[in-house]
Order: sequence, then C-alpha cells, then structure tokens
Amino acid sequence: MSSPTVDEILEALRNLEEPDLKKSIVDLNLVSDVKVNGDKVALKLTLTTPACPHKSQLEGSIRDALLKLAGVKSVEIARELNLPFGSQGAEGKQGIPGIKNIVAVSSGKGGVGKSTVAVNLAVGLGKYGAKVGLLDTDVYGPNVPLMVGIDADPLVRGQKLIPHEAHGVKVMSIGFLNRGDRPVVWRGPMLHSAVKQFLYEVEWGDLDYLVVDMPPGTGDVQLSLAQLVSVQGAVLVTTPQEVAMADVRKAFNMFEQVQVPVLGIVENMSYFVCPNCSSQHEIFGSGGGRELASRFGTKLLGQIPLSSSIRETGDMGRPIVLADRDDPVSQAFGDLICATAAQVSILATKKRGLPVINIM
Repeated sequence: MSSPTVDEILEALRNLEEPDLKKSIVDLNLVSDVKVNGDKVALKLTLTTPACPHKSQLEGSIRDALLKLAGVKSVEIARELNLPFGSQGAEGKQGIPGIKNIVAVSSGKGGVGKSTVAVNLAVGLGKYGAKVGLLDTDVYGPNVPLMVGIDADPLVRGQKLIPHEAHGVKVMSIGFLNRGDRPVVWRGPMLHSAVKQFLYEVEWGDLDYLVVDMPPGTGDVQLSLAQLVSVQGAVLVTTPQEVAMADVRKAFNMFEQVQVPVLGIVENMSYFVCPNCSSQHEIFGSGGGRELASRFGTKLLGQIPLSSSIRETGDMGRPIVLADRDDPVSQAFGDLICATAAQVSILATKKRGLPVINIM
C-alpha cells in the first residue's frame, strides 16, 4: 500500500478549522514540515495563542483525519508557538522592536483589582510558554513589585533600563525608581516622558506580549500610551456594582476615541463562595460585567471570584495563577487568560487581512 503524498495530507486537513480564528488550519499556514516515512506522518502545528484550550482537541482531529488515509498508521505532531504581530508601528507611532502585542489593562476607577488582573494575566501567559513583559505605569500606586515579589533597585546597562524578572516575566515599574513611601507628584509632561522611557529605553528583548498595568481613570498615561505606540487592545476591569460600571463605561469610550480596541471586560469580585456551606453570594450585585460587554459589543473575558487567596498570594509576591490548577480561583484566571489570548490573536490576524469571525 503506497503512502499518501504531502498534498493529499494537506487536503485531508483542509476542512479542520482553527477554533478561535474560524478558518482552515491549512489556509492559515498552521500546518508545516509535513514528512511521510512509510506509514508514519510527522508534521508541525503552529499555535497562534499560548493559552489555547483547544490544543488537544485540534491535535485529536488532525490524527483522526490522517489515520483515515490509506497507508497511514501513526501521526506525530510537534507544536510551535508563533503569535502574529499586532502592535506594529502605525502612522505617527514608533514600534518597539521585538514586541509583538501590547495589551493595556485598565479600569475606570481604583480598587477594582486592575493590578491583580494585570499581574495574573502576564504571569499566566508566561506560564503557558509565551515571552511576556509586565510594565507598571500606575505611577501613583505602583503595586506590581510587591505582587510579583521584587524588592530591588533598578538595573541599568549603558543608556537602557534592564527589567527585573519574576515568575518567568520581565518586569519594569516606577516602583523600582521611586522606592519607599515617597509620593510621585508629576504633571502631564513628566508622565508622558516616563511612559516614553519605559517603552523605548528599557531592554525588553523579544516579547510575545507586553502587558501594561495602567493607572485608573482616563488621564495622561492612557493618552500617552495610545499616542506613542500601537496598542493591540485594552482589557477593562470592573466590579459588578453600578458605581464601578459607570466609570468603566467612560474608560471604554476613551479607548474608542483614541482608536484602541477593547479586547473585553473582566468582572472582578464577581461572587463569593462561602467556605462553610459552598453557597455562592453575589456581594456586589450580579450580571453587570456581562451586561456591559453586551452593551458595547465586546466579550466578557472572565468572572473572578472574591477570595482571600487572591489577596494572600498577591501580598506574598506569588500570583494566584501559579496555584494548583484544581484551585477554582486559579481556574477562573486561566479562563480569563485563554479568552484574552484568543482575542489578541483574532485582532492581530484581522490586521493581516484574513477574514476571521469575532467570538462572542
């Protein structure tokens, strides 16, 4: 019995869709290095997101399709992560060499857990194998160093700042430059200069994602980031109550005005699970994040429960996403990470001109 040709193998896989991009894995050039050796087929599968929850399902579908071909008895699949570039230099903006996607994490008001989401998003993406940087631009309350467990002075090489590393993520924060309890009292031009320095005068190296923890509100730092670089998208963090959602609506409109796509909404402190009776209590209300996402035609990326473990791990400098996968809070962040990574890849692929469908 003769072995199938490479063309026959690709044709057998042409009807298989990438789950997020909703397009053929062959047409997207995600299948490469196809080799046939007798009754064995080996190929490389390129993943467009590190946190793809469909990897095993997709690989199973590939094996099933190829084992139906006459002469094929075994299939070997090697994975390769290759994220599309989304944050390339647009008109009037200077790209950052080596950085594929810039993701801003923002909120309309303080106290909703924005930095917690930013830290766990960055560390979680790194946990899945991506190259990640975390930039803390919350100049008035730089909490990221504490939350990742770094207490150190800035590193400098020549004219460049060197990011510290924690949990596999490169980290830069105003907290490294202004340590202790001294307040930052800066006007707009100084904030703009600081953001510019953190973007262009830091040795970030090659990154799949640069996650930017923004100050709350709609002020100078948000405008500077949007003006200086092409931001792939923003993640907006809110809590379910109306006072928080009113402010995040303003933040959504601000990003729309500066032409930064909103990847979706994160509803933090969504519910509390009683440790004694396992009953779920919606302390701050319910359905606000989903209603907000529906109103603006965007995605509800995740609902994070109110849990003391998030506070405890953050205070220890070991983000909750590093906890056991069976931990329900860690799982909630895992779902958020997968959804965010999928939206980044969808938008980046759209920029390349491929007709993909947004997942709602």
